[in-house]
Amino acid sequence: MSHKVILVVLDGLEYSVGEQCMGFLQGMREKNRATLYAVQSELPSMSRPLYEAILTGVAPVDSGIVNNEVNRLSNQQSIFHLARKGDLATAAAAYHWVSELYNRSPYVAKRDRITLDASLPIQYGSYYHLDHYPDDHLFADAQWLLNTYDPDFLLIHPMNIDDAGHKAGWDSAKYRNTTRNVDIVLSNYVPQWLEQGYQIIVTSDHGMNNDHSHGGILTEERMVPYYVLGDAFSHNVQAIPQQLEICGTVCELLGLTEHGKSFSKQLLK
Repeated sequence: MSHKVILVVLDGLEYSVGEQCMGFLQGMREKNRATLYAVQSELPSMSRPLYEAILTGVAPVDSGIVNNEVNRLSNQQSIFHLARKGDLATAAAAYHWVSELYNRSPYVAKRDRITLDASLPIQYGSYYHLDHYPDDHLFADAQWLLNTYDPDFLLIHPMNIDDAGHKAGWDSAKYRNTTRNVDIVLSNYVPQWLEQGYQIIVTSDHGMNNDHSHGGILTEERMVPYYVLGDAFSHNVQAIPQQLEICGTVCELLGLTEHGKSFSKQLLK
């Protein structure tokens, strides 16, 4: 059976903050409507390499996207590519590096900020290029894509948590309060998405440290939350998902059974 999927990647969200500061998602968890797992990121714990890891299931040292300065199209098969091969509709409201990985590189704002091109891996996109672009605006962009194009797979990728961490550090009120604000935004959308039958994953690429950065092996740089919501998930609390399995798990949910990717079998019914 195939399902529509929304993947939310909250850039820069460390696990303990994602556990302690997300009251809505934890409320869903308490009522057995969500399950939270801890996932360790791949290395280096940097954004562009981990977008590629999440969306292709390939580790940075194998994909060649090994730092944020590697600006080229991916040479891997991403969820977007596999979905298009399966004749599914794809969309993303995301930081412009996602467009550079899977649609066109380099990103040119006047051409790519709003992308409506059925021939591209990400057919319908709304991209931003300022780290402080408001998260509530980004979710509104995503909802417009959902309402207008009815995608089978939608990526939502806000940046304000990461931006707060770079400005104030991991152990800061700014970082925690930005996480609380994103949780409030999610509370305005998730119930509707579930009613529409979407399966939802809320996770992060990497965490943050008190040097206002990330990239290394500290626990706070690597451990991220992995919330799942929807009736296609097993909600098996004993499951141990891996970051490189996200791509395959999404493909399984989409009904792309010949994707050839590792996936978290224990996460799915």
